[in-house]
Order: sequence, then C-alpha cells, then structure tokens
Amino acid sequence: MLFARPWAKATYRRIPALQQLRSLTSSTATSSTWQFRRWRRTAAIATASLGIGGYVVYNHDTAYLVAASMYRCSVAARVTWQVTWDYYRHFPDMPADDDASCSAEERLRIQADRSAVHLRSAERVRTALMKNGGVYIKLGQHISAMQYVLPAEWCATMQPLQDQNTASSLDDVDRVIFSDFGQHIGDMFSVFDAHPIGVASLAQVHRAVLRETGEEVAVKVQHPMVRTYSDIDIATVSVMFEFIHSVFPDFKFMWLSAEMKSSLPLELDFRNDKSNAERVEWNFAGHADIPLAVPKMVRASERVLIMEYVDGRRCDDLEYLRQYSIDPAQVSREIGRVFAEMTYVHGFLHCDPHPGNLFVRPRDARQTTHGYNFDLVLLDHGLYRHLSPRFRYEYAEMWHALMKGDTEMIKHWSRQLSGTDLYILFSTILTGQNWSAIEAKSLSASTAPAHFSVGSMMKQQPDILRQITNVLASVPPVLLLVLKTNDLLRMVDQKLFADQPPAVQQHAQLRTWMRISHYCLIAIRNARAQDIHHSVSRAGFLQTASRIGRLAMNWLSFVFHDTALTLYTALLTVEDAFIRWRIRLSL
Repeated sequence: MLFARPWAKATYRRIPALQQLRSLTSSTATSSTWQFRRWRRTAAIATASLGIGGYVVYNHDTAYLVAASMYRCSVAARVTWQVTWDYYRHFPDMPADDDASCSAEERLRIQADRSAVHLRSAERVRTALMKNGGVYIKLGQHISAMQYVLPAEWCATMQPLQDQNTASSLDDVDRVIFSDFGQHIGDMFSVFDAHPIGVASLAQVHRAVLRETGEEVAVKVQHPMVRTYSDIDIATVSVMFEFIHSVFPDFKFMWLSAEMKSSLPLELDFRNDKSNAERVEWNFAGHADIPLAVPKMVRASERVLIMEYVDGRRCDDLEYLRQYSIDPAQVSREIGRVFAEMTYVHGFLHCDPHPGNLFVRPRDARQTTHGYNFDLVLLDHGLYRHLSPRFRYEYAEMWHALMKGDTEMIKHWSRQLSGTDLYILFSTILTGQNWSAIEAKSLSASTAPAHFSVGSMMKQQPDILRQITNVLASVPPVLLLVLKTNDLLRMVDQKLFADQPPAVQQHAQLRTWMRISHYCLIAIRNARAQDIHHSVSRAGFLQTASRIGRLAMNWLSFVFHDTALTLYTALLTVEDAFIRWRIRLSL
C-alpha cells in the first residue's frame, strides 16, 4: 500500500500537483470516452446519410432533390441507430422456464422492461415514418398488419398510420393531372371537390363530375413526390434492415424491403389498378349470387385514375350497417366467399383487404340478382398476386390437414409450403390459433378457440421471434402476402362481430373454417381431376373407363365431404337464430 512505501510518499510530497494531474487525467479520459461514443454515433448516422445520399447525387442532378433526399436519409439513419442502440443496451434476456434462480417478480420486471423498449422504439419509428411520409407510411402500415410476427406494442403503435396521412394541396393535384392528361382540373371536370374524401400513403381521392359526360366520378391522384423519392426510400429501408441485421443476426426482415421493392412499382402505376379491377370483374361475372361490386374504371394514367363514384361506408362501420338493416354476419360471409374464390379458384388475389378498401353499399334486395340488401364494393386494386395452380393445391391441402388436425400431413404440407420444419409455428401463424387447438382438432369443433398471440408466446418461449423470422425468411414471397391477407381478413371479422354474444362470435369463427374447408375441397378436387386427366397417356377403352371411374370417385368424395360441411353450417345458423331469440326474450 502507498503508506507502506516511504519513497512513494516522499515523492508525493516533492510533487504536490501530481494528485491533481492524475484526477484531471482520469476526468479527461472519462470525458473523452463519452465524447468518443457521441462522435461514433454521429459518425454512424452521417456515414449512412452520406452513403445513401451519394446514391441520390449520382442519379439525380436537382439540388433540391439532393437536399431533401439527404434529409430523409438522415431521419431514417438516426432512428435506425437509436432503436438499434436501445435494444442493444436496454433489452434484457428472458430467463429459461426451468431457471429456478429467477423469481416470478423478476420475470414480471423483465417483461415490463422488454415491453417498454418495444413501445419506446415503436414510437420513435412512427415519428420518423410520419416525418418522411410516402413510402415510409406504407412501411408502417405493413408493420401494423403483422400481428402474427411482431409484439403488440409495435402493431398498436403503427395502427394510426392507417388513417394519419397528409393530403396534397389542390395546386399539386392540378399539376399532376395536367402532367398526365394535359388538361387542368377546370377543363376536365365541371365539379371537383377540393377536400379529398380519402387520403392514403401514396394517393388521395376526390369526388368530381366529368365535364364531357356529366358522370359522377372518384379521381385518385398520386402524391406528387412519392414517385420521385420511391427509389431512394426503398434503398434507405433496405440499408436500415441490413444494418440492424448486422448488429442482430437473428433479425431477418429483409424480405419486407424486398416485398416493397417488387410491389411498390406496380402500386405506383395506376394503369395496373384499372387492368386488375377489370380482370376481377370478369372473374366474378358468372357469380350472380355474390354481391360483389367493382367500380367501373373510366380512364387511367400512371398517376391519375378516374373511376365510378360509389356511395358507401367501410364494412366495419357497425352503426352504418344497423342504420340500413344490413346483417354483419352476411357481410362477413360474403367477404369470405369473395377472397376464398380469389385464393382457391381464380388464383388472382387482392392482397390489401383492410376495411378502408372494403365498402358496403345499401341496395334494395328485390332489385338485385344476389338477393342481399347490400353490395360489397372492392376498392384499391393496385396490389394483387397470381397464385399458381400448384401453390393453390398445396395451400388447400395444408388447410385441409389443419382442419382435420392430422399432424403428419401438417408436417408434410408445411415443409412443402414454408421450406422449414417449424410446422407448429407455421400452423399458428396461418390459422391465428394456438397449436393446442389445432392438435385437438378443435378448429372445426364447437369449443372456444385459443387465439395465437406473439406476446403470450414470448412469455412462454423467449426465442419465438427468432423462430418466426426464420419461417418468414424461408417461405416464398407470394405466401407472405397471402399470410398478410389472411390476417387482415381476420381483423375485419373481429370488428364485424365485436358487439355480438360470445357464442355467436364463436359460431362466426366456425363458419369461417367451414367456408375455407369448402373451397379447399374444391381446389383439391380440381387438382386431382387434372392429375387424373394427365396420368393416362393412351386413349384405349380400359384407360378411358379407368379414368372415368377415378373422376367419379373424386367427385363423390368431394360431394360427401362438402355436404357434411353444408349441413354443419346450417346447424350453426339455426343455433345463432336461437341464441339471438333467447337474448331478445331476456331483455
């Protein structure tokens, strides 16, 4: 020790300033370390901003565009660094279930800390997305619809982005219309409502009247700067995800930026809206029993779409449905039928069925071919996916196995579709139910379902997010959009039955399973019939007789199973009527 060494003590007396020097050196070192960390963070943000900004400088020569792009990149780079650092420093690991050293109170504290980091990071990201707007809002909307992947804090925080979009000015709208059609608003329209009836992340819609024909139309106009920034925004999102992945190797959400990169150019060209809408109308032309209405497309350019104006409200507006005596159960059933037809029969799927794109229009049932007192109006036809016959068959077989609770077949078809052996997790993502309900064959039974929740599963299995990202990183891109579509349709169903008794809600879920089973049987029947036709190479008498016999057995098998589904669905309908009657008597 120092006092045991006289020479050291003497030295200290001869140089009294040494202690102050050492203290100053220690303080300077601490300050330098803090300054170094601060400058390191600033350098990381600046490097990301300049690197992405260099891309813009290389590809564009407009000073304003360069400056604006640099700002947008800096906003994205800053929030990426903040979120990454927050998770790195403050996100605690969850102890294993068999860790006896961790008390229940400690586990609750850890869960609260993890939830706080989720919420804090999600709020930072939402603020950054709203600052940049455009494609970034679209990214936030994707995140809000990923309940099967992300913690509830992230999805709930991003939910307001479905409605919080900034409208472009009327002057900007006029410039876009003139640029695409060579006419100003006053030249094309005798009436043009200056206030948009809807504002989305990529475009806004105005009510107007065509000057030439006097027809009332809806005019969808793209925000003027969305296309300008789209390339750099997608590049920025890709860099963000790659950076996070470099820090957290288990973060495998690069597929989200890849999906946006492939989908966004199609959504930004409104001529695709027109062609997709016309194809859907043709696909359902022979289904007079389905109350589907697709607005007539009048004229389209890359950034402007003029279509028939449809008066109606969102399908989840229960007060509006009650006002016109429209049964939410019928609305739910017909939405399910429309998307099941698209998925299993047509192979041409609308992949953005949130309530803002599904309107209900009141009708007089006596004047319709379908017999309902409403039309289901399908809007926003920018995002579609083609489903190959092979995919539809495998997808139908997977659902069929899930309905039967056949574990071996679930394993087989899950591996075919997802390319992984995580069949339990894939099944829960696909159905929105816990594995125990699937394994107990209760998807098609009358027991109350246990809904799948990422948050609840994280409490039981802290590694669940890594497993989910592994599944989603392995599945084909088309399946990702099908999963998103399924999740959005489940959300619509939950809102439509929000004010119904629990038993009616349960029966609604069961009818959904029955409807899916019906269309799965159709897809399987059609695929097997095609296989039978192609399996016989010669046209002899015995071969023809064998083929006819196999086709007949395939058809009879379908009729047998489908009749059982129809009878069970009818029984559920009778039970629902009895439940409602009993509730009315008790009031």
